[in-house]
Amino acid sequence: MRAVRCHQPGRLQDLIVDDMPSPNVGKGQVLLDVEAAGVNYVDALFVEGRYQIKPTPPFTPGSEVAGTIAALGSEVDGLAVGDRVLVSCGLGGFSQQLLTPAASVVKIPEVLTAPAAACFTQSYSTALYALRTRVHVEAGERVLVLGAGGGVGLAAIEVAKHLGATVIGAASTEPKRSAALRSGADVVTPLDPSTLKDAVREAMDGGVDVVIDPIGGASTVAALRTLRDFGRLAVIGFASGPIADIPANQVLLRNRSIVGVDWGIWAMTHGDEQRRLLNELLHLVEEGVLHPTEPTMYRLDEAALALSDLLNRKVVGKVALDCS
Repeated sequence: MRAVRCHQPGRLQDLIVDDMPSPNVGKGQVLLDVEAAGVNYVDALFVEGRYQIKPTPPFTPGSEVAGTIAALGSEVDGLAVGDRVLVSCGLGGFSQQLLTPAASVVKIPEVLTAPAAACFTQSYSTALYALRTRVHVEAGERVLVLGAGGGVGLAAIEVAKHLGATVIGAASTEPKRSAALRSGADVVTPLDPSTLKDAVREAMDGGVDVVIDPIGGASTVAALRTLRDFGRLAVIGFASGPIADIPANQVLLRNRSIVGVDWGIWAMTHGDEQRRLLNELLHLVEEGVLHPTEPTMYRLDEAALALSDLLNRKVVGKVALDCS
């Protein structure tokens, strides 16, 4: 099998594709033929050596995949060869095959393609965990989604609408704003820190109740100023690079709150709850409530380019590797 390998953390362009032996299946494990691997911000952090967890090189990046079961180990129940499944694996996803514990796989609804499934778990789980568990969005509230044309942004729009919110999406380009509208945003606006406060207040009758922020930097400070009384800002990530220096007086004013959203750590330490959350989301897809968009596809040997384009915010929505 072929797999993307990081032999020395640092530069994305140093990733190579190696030929490796197919793994042997052990007790309680399944072997997947990977069709698609989602490309995420955290994957780039691993490769560049900027994540808090430092895997021993060489390693294969890639934290979520979708494919079909090729082989089953002993003591595996409820699964069969040929089942279409998705997996959150942390590492190892950028590969033609993946060996994983059977308990980690989740069957894919027929309506969900493998590329969309490979990009589903992190974005939609983050969105639902942030909106329902961390900032407690209620029906009728108003939500500003920063980076509304990105993977988390598009998912947050759909989930917020499902929860009964009115949504304004802020995105940097017209194609990204168009994608936000297709995902259900009621209004869109340019993601420009110099104009964001006034644009949101005008469009949302004085401001919003919740901000979903995977962007960071100057956009965080501008978005904080759009919050109404008792507004909540959910800090999800820093896709723009800089981490904002937040003026504490803007938090004090109007009784605002800032809430951290680290879905990854929560999911690792609350496995049963995460599985219920993911099953709920997949049921909403099956029922036609959520409509994950198809990702921009790259070849397996274009992993470095895919990660670079993601970091530089050149793509609309999600990114995936064709591993078939």
